[in-house]
Amino acid sequence: MNNYLFTSESVSEGHPDKVADQISDSILDEFLRQDLESRVAVETFCTAGLVVVGGEVASRHAYVDIPSTVRATIRRIGYTKAEYGFDAASCGVISTIHEQSGDIARGVIKESGGEQGAGDQGMMFGYACKDTPEYMPLPLFLSHSLLKVLADIRHAGEGGSTKLPLSKTPAGGDALSARQPLPKTTAAGGEGSTGAPEMPYLRPDAKAQFTIEYDANTHKPVRVHTVVLSTQHDPFAASDAEMHERIEADVRGIVLPRLIASLPAEVRHLFDDRLILYVNPTGKFVEGGPAADTGLTGRKIIVDTYGGRGAHGGGAFSGKDPSKVDRSAAYAARWLAKNLVAAGVADECLVQLAYAIGVAKPVSIFVDTCGTSRVADAQIAAKLGTLFDLTPAAIIRRFGLKNPIYAPTAAYGHFGREPYVENGLQFFGWEKLDAVPALREAFRITDGPER
Repeated sequence: MNNYLFTSESVSEGHPDKVADQISDSILDEFLRQDLESRVAVETFCTAGLVVVGGEVASRHAYVDIPSTVRATIRRIGYTKAEYGFDAASCGVISTIHEQSGDIARGVIKESGGEQGAGDQGMMFGYACKDTPEYMPLPLFLSHSLLKVLADIRHAGEGGSTKLPLSKTPAGGDALSARQPLPKTTAAGGEGSTGAPEMPYLRPDAKAQFTIEYDANTHKPVRVHTVVLSTQHDPFAASDAEMHERIEADVRGIVLPRLIASLPAEVRHLFDDRLILYVNPTGKFVEGGPAADTGLTGRKIIVDTYGGRGAHGGGAFSGKDPSKVDRSAAYAARWLAKNLVAAGVADECLVQLAYAIGVAKPVSIFVDTCGTSRVADAQIAAKLGTLFDLTPAAIIRRFGLKNPIYAPTAAYGHFGREPYVENGLQFFGWEKLDAVPALREAFRITDGPER
């Protein structure tokens, strides 16, 4: 067999690094809610019983109650019990936020009608492929999706629901037991979706990992090879073995069937009885979250993007306002890559944008279609520079990035999400396929796109 394996992971909203990301983006949203011109670069450190928020802010009139915002975010995630070692009511909150450097501000602020410059130098990447209807790599898409299912089950047991979308097309352990057949299910909700909590022992911290087998010739997914799920839990039984047995049975009988039922048909069929499943491989995961591992903003940049596929420029997203091209240009690069693939220009696409601080236009545009395009990569890159205004100000306008839209991006990935409008604000606008007609016309593509 000439196939190959590729693996990606995701982490839940309760993972310490994601707690930090969500706090940073919630603070950013609060500044933007009061002053759309706020310039924010906020990072968060969280550990047992303590959250430290630091960074730089420039705002004309916004005042944000940092401790209240931090506690509200922690409470929403689900850290509400003292026994977790980190909870919204009792954790200490220290803020060391100060004013943004004037040397940075002079490169960003428009003066005398000039163009807004980039907030820093650097290179940003966007990627898209045909693994899923969302044009995302399948291992990362499934890792995110599994954790969303787990979070919904946990929040439902708390009396609430995160209402996290799984895909655009919803449908009606240890190694010794890893190859047991998966139970079948016919409804996305599965059994037991009402009434008593299905997995009442769940705690907020969790990690998921999917290994996908790909065809070496077509590079298309063949099957789901291995799934690893580690989920924090209460000490609910007399022995570790008893707890592990119950959790694995629930993952096999509740979580995985619900995930599979929620997926598009072309993804569902990739699960078979050869699947290897590991659930809490160490046997126990009671101590977790910031009480067990320190959390830092920006430490899950691969989870946030493409799961190791494509490339990454190194800059994190959370806590940064859109004048920072680390964030806004990465969103634009994803929009370009996704629309190129959706338009039929290529089956796979990596786009790089690079900027100089204080300079509006990108210093370079690079495209790599991995040999899947009907057009030369250099020609595509040149055309993108003429078709679209890729200055920071234009990117911000196109996607409405001065609005308070960032907290939902801080868990389960910034890409591959369904764009939506709420209270008049566009969320995940960089995921829209509104550039497809212009790209098809520019590259003279007349046959219909696959999706």
